[in-house]
Amino acid sequence: MLQRQARAACTALAAAGLLLAVTGGAAGAPATAAPPPSPAATLRTADAPPELLAALGRDLGLTPTQAEARLAHEAEAGATAARLRDRLGAAFAGAWVDGADSATLTVATTRPADAAAIRGAGARAAVVPRTLAGLETARAALDRAADATTPVRYADPRTNAVVVEETAPGAAARLLAATRTDPALVRVVRTAEAPRPLYDLRGGDAYYMNGSGRCSVGFPVTRGATQGFATAGHCGRAGTTTSGFNQVAQGTFQASVFPGNDMAWVAANAQWAATPYVKGSGGANVQVTGSVLQPVGASVCRSGSTTGWHCGTIQQHNTSVTYPEGTISGVTRTTVCAEPGDSGGSYLSGSQAQGVTSGGSGNCSAGGTTFFQPLNPILSAYGLTLTTTGGDPGPGPGPGEPEPGGTWRAGTVYAAGATATYGGANYRCLQGHQAQPGWEPPNVPALWQRL
Repeated sequence: MLQRQARAACTALAAAGLLLAVTGGAAGAPATAAPPPSPAATLRTADAPPELLAALGRDLGLTPTQAEARLAHEAEAGATAARLRDRLGAAFAGAWVDGADSATLTVATTRPADAAAIRGAGARAAVVPRTLAGLETARAALDRAADATTPVRYADPRTNAVVVEETAPGAAARLLAATRTDPALVRVVRTAEAPRPLYDLRGGDAYYMNGSGRCSVGFPVTRGATQGFATAGHCGRAGTTTSGFNQVAQGTFQASVFPGNDMAWVAANAQWAATPYVKGSGGANVQVTGSVLQPVGASVCRSGSTTGWHCGTIQQHNTSVTYPEGTISGVTRTTVCAEPGDSGGSYLSGSQAQGVTSGGSGNCSAGGTTFFQPLNPILSAYGLTLTTTGGDPGPGPGPGEPEPGGTWRAGTVYAAGATATYGGANYRCLQGHQAQPGWEPPNVPALWQRL
């Protein structure tokens, strides 16, 4: 139901945008144009390789057909949730997907009058007392006083509360008292797990820091003519040298942040070339086509040098975690397992890069919780361009026509809510991503809303 209604909404939005472009354009403009691609087509979910589908089947219990359907539904749901978040504004209270195929999207609001619009977009409406922004403000206040006895904190849209995990009785209550936080806002969860960064000092095959510690390559990137990769900040500091899986000299950490965030990038030497792939099961190449962050409840898979491919679901974005080394904020909590040595490795949803492995608890035998540092902030902070396989470059200007012009630029990282101009029109970003040729605002209504 969601897939059909979301596609219909997308088509209607695209048609409206095309009508405005024709009536406001120069004389002689064509009367019709091909409709923009659907969200699933934009994110190229149909190109998911067999290795990724097999990993989803193993970890989420899906057949290949169900895994393909799930990826398509999640792309549609993400676009629908983004449009509704933009429409609801300050009343928005979160969104998530449910079901084996993620076909059910729920969008929460604090205004009962919004329910009809949410249902009209093909989603289920939930009317709740607190906005997502209000919960995030409360979570940020808790972060400033948290310690290892309250290691994880996040705003949970499903329960419309801030979740605080405590490792000792009364730890959460002391945190609430210290920050004067209303207990009615908080749901306390007892945990025996202690998240830690997933680096390792044992031998392995990914990349080594100063010839000893081991982490995993995140995503290949470029910065001008320099090639390299994004990874976790706790793996090394600026100046740390690296060698590759084959112990050949590889590069040097150029910048690193940890704690606070968990981000870094390594510039490689001339012997190494950035490719648009992540190492999949059995060593197969899995393509990367973009960096659109997926919604809560969406499926996600991780590649790491210790445990290879494992999949799960996104539980919360913008989570705060207190490791022994300090607190990091803005990471995403997942049900994917990981083990030491997997740090820095790649998280993918379909072919969309999500982030790099930070830390977690548990293991891939008994299961666990793992956090990733979202990739787009790394790209933005260090001026990096994600290496992708590309795709259909889109219609672009016709023969002899000038470039439309405006502030939109390929390679720029746009956060949800950012604005840009293109072809004389103003647009607002709906889903955070790094722009690339073919994803010009009028071509991808899943990512941009014309104002």
